[in-house]
Amino acid sequence: MNIQDIHFLYEYNYWANKKILAASAGATHEQFTAPASFPYGGLRGTLLHIVDGERLWRILFETSTVTEDQDLIEADFPTFESLEKKFHEEEKDMRGYLNRLSDEDMNSHLKYTTTEGAHRDRILWHCHVHLVNHGTQHRSEAAALLTDYGHSPGDLDFTVFLNEWKK
Repeated sequence: MNIQDIHFLYEYNYWANKKILAASAGATHEQFTAPASFPYGGLRGTLLHIVDGERLWRILFETSTVTEDQDLIEADFPTFESLEKKFHEEEKDMRGYLNRLSDEDMNSHLKYTTTEGAHRDRILWHCHVHLVNHGTQHRSEAAALLTDYGHSPGDLDFTVFLNEWKK
């Protein structure tokens, strides 16, 4: 896979994030902070997990250091607007990182040790595909909550992105 393909996958990722954030902006504060039975809790917890995953992986990409013990916490994002700001900051940081990569980098190996002590050796483009797919999984959870709240983000399928995407 080349860097152009990775950039395109992230275009989809950020398009889908924007749809989720736009729908989330319509939720009440009570809906934003309400608990739910999803793996990361309610809407705030699920959105926080998405952006924190992007942040943690970007730091790993840039430093080869796992920082999972430094997770973002819900209490630091009391409002939707504070969390939305974090999404924008992380997108800017990730795009900056991606702009420094080449086709050769995509086939390089990312070697790291997890917080549990497991050694990993991953091909970089595999990690980027994982991260975009990770966002897809958790955006679907957020979309289910938002739909229940009467704020569906609409279809988030890659093919819908392709229909809407403009070069």
